[in-house]
Amino acid sequence: MLSFRKVTCLLQKELSQLRSMGWSPVSSSHKVLLTILSKTNYSTSTNRATVDDNELERFNKLDWWDPNSALRGLHTFNELRVPFVRDALTGGSMDKHSLDVFTDKKVLEVGCGAGIFSEGIAKAGLNITGIDPCPELIDVARNHSDSNPDIANNKPTYYCTTIEDHSLQHPNHYDVVVSSEVIEHVLDQELFIKSCMNALKPGGKIVITAPSKTLLAKLHLIILQEDILKILPKGLHEYDKFITPEALTHILERYNCKVERVRGSMYNPWSNKWKWINYSMAFYVLQAVKLN
Repeated sequence: MLSFRKVTCLLQKELSQLRSMGWSPVSSSHKVLLTILSKTNYSTSTNRATVDDNELERFNKLDWWDPNSALRGLHTFNELRVPFVRDALTGGSMDKHSLDVFTDKKVLEVGCGAGIFSEGIAKAGLNITGIDPCPELIDVARNHSDSNPDIANNKPTYYCTTIEDHSLQHPNHYDVVVSSEVIEHVLDQELFIKSCMNALKPGGKIVITAPSKTLLAKLHLIILQEDILKILPKGLHEYDKFITPEALTHILERYNCKVERVRGSMYNPWSNKWKWINYSMAFYVLQAVKLN
């Protein structure tokens, strides 16, 4: 006999597939079932080769929505990364015609955590889906979006799943796929990129933010922020998992992708501010397009 957990997982998969085909609930019973399933955080994922459970445990212990917590830098990072993703969709133009494209474009955030970036994208008017393999963080993300009046009419859709499974259920589905400060925490970076590309439409854009694999990035993130200032918990980052934009470009090219631009960024932990800089030796934001 199937357990309640297994039945729920199967129903969640069916619901996800129906939504991708444009189905919407019509009867009151459909709406009740939809509400129950959307609030249930049983991960449907069996493919977890990219997931590092030790990393999940570390991030699950953090206070994501306290603007003065260890993750305060992610909140202010929205000032750079949200406009960057918006420009990836509009080509940098902000006239009324270009903004109209938001209505039918779909954005996926891979490794959304508790939804800091997803809410920023939703507030900018974009249709955003966030996925994360940690059910507790998906709970926090959903609860926070329900209580945020700024996105009452455009809430993110959250799923507790892996990119491996989600890309199988939604192939060639999204106009933009975003992975922000995530790739340096996964086990298999090549499979992670491959799965992201599977979810992206031909002609769609992928945006990745990450620390580079340089001594400057190690000095800034691990030695300064973890060891000296103790802003971040010790052990939150592993230098061996850092990746340079050049190495990331090589992976993307293997999966039919062309890098369009790379911008360097820098974080000031004392002022809690980010800024664009002319080199990518510390942190970077990379944009690439999936070729037809």
